[in-house]
Amino acid sequence: QVQFVESGGGLVQPGGSLRLSCKVFGIIMNIQRMGWFRQSPGTQRELVTNISATGTTTYIESVKGRFTISRDNAKAEVYLQMNNLQSEDTGVYYCDAEPWASADWGQGTQVTVAS
Repeated sequence: QVQFVESGGGLVQPGGSLRLSCKVFGIIMNIQRMGWFRQSPGTQRELVTNISATGTTTYIESVKGRFTISRDNAKAEVYLQMNNLQSEDTGVYYCDAEPWASADWGQGTQVTVAS
């Protein structure tokens, strides 16, 4: 059974940084495209960034240059380094593997950006 355990969220001031981690269970992660989703208050869950099995990354425009996704297949973990955080980055962050939303979502980790 596939399981995702996210951690690393918190309350941070605008301009601050956080590093999220996701531990993955139940799949051979090294062959999967992995991604981070965000669900902000009043909005649908959106794919913020993803990384292919070979390390190719994609980001939505609003986080380019500020967020960095990475992976450690040996540890079965995915990371999201978030710098220069802004209020619009507030939300619950979830990791997932392709095909997206085919497994149960983890509990997510809350990121709140406020002064």
